[in-house]
Amino acid sequence: MADGIVIAALYHFAPLPDFREWREPLLAQCREHDIRGTLLLAEEGINGTISGPRAGIDAVLAFIRADARLATLEHKESFSDRHPFRRMKVKLKKEIVTLGVPGVDPNKVVGTYVEPEEWNALISDPEVVVIDTRNDYEVAIGTFRNAVDPKTRSFREFPEFVRGHYDPQKHRKVAMFCTGGIRCEKASSFMRAEGFPEVYHLKGGILKYLEKVKPEESLWQGECFVFDHRVGVTHGLGEGEVEMCFGCGHPVRPQERESPAYEHGVSCTHCCATLGDDKRERLRERMRQIELARARGETF
Repeated sequence: MADGIVIAALYHFAPLPDFREWREPLLAQCREHDIRGTLLLAEEGINGTISGPRAGIDAVLAFIRADARLATLEHKESFSDRHPFRRMKVKLKKEIVTLGVPGVDPNKVVGTYVEPEEWNALISDPEVVVIDTRNDYEVAIGTFRNAVDPKTRSFREFPEFVRGHYDPQKHRKVAMFCTGGIRCEKASSFMRAEGFPEVYHLKGGILKYLEKVKPEESLWQGECFVFDHRVGVTHGLGEGEVEMCFGCGHPVRPQERESPAYEHGVSCTHCCATLGDDKRERLRERMRQIELARARGETF
């Protein structure tokens, strides 16, 4: 897909005490190469998703990896016929993924990485507790077979969930997974600090698993939620059938779109009853403008 848009999801934990000094040079590089998306910088590393032409993505990744601390940064790619993002942002944060527990540092302590090809054997072990570290709306459209759903609304709730449901003396083997791997690194560092003796996490996350593991061998069920216009991806990282409700931001599966509560671009079963008239009309007007733009051959 040489003429298409490359979408690169990346993160890397590394000590970056000078992260504030990175913002402007990194933003300038991205703008120079027509790269859009969001990158987060913190003292613990870098995280984000960017999109752009092949040459631009390669140039920005080379710029990042030119720093010895980020030389081994890995990224995952998928493709689209258009930019999934409207602009480029580089943000400074306390954490590149927010857990909110002081002292948790994957640069110092982390669990055991498991390659996608070895993941099925691990989670098929009856002694292993398999936990999905993502939020409830992400889990709703797909997860691994028999995985525990913490029903969290944000990653900050994960520590409370673990402390309320698991005991290091009873649950000695824990395997975790997330979209691209970053939340699992933070979660595994936290669980190691809590005393869990064997903590594993899927290297490269669900995205790498869907890229590497054949559908007929897969234990994944449904689609994987992604934070761009595709909403969900399937095996081979192809775009799925899930859509985003603009009324509440919840992913909407094909069967849910059959409900009378669903109005494209306006409401779904999750928000129809609580969506105010003013917002409903604003969303309808937004959809009218989108349709007019499309009719003129413009992107919106």
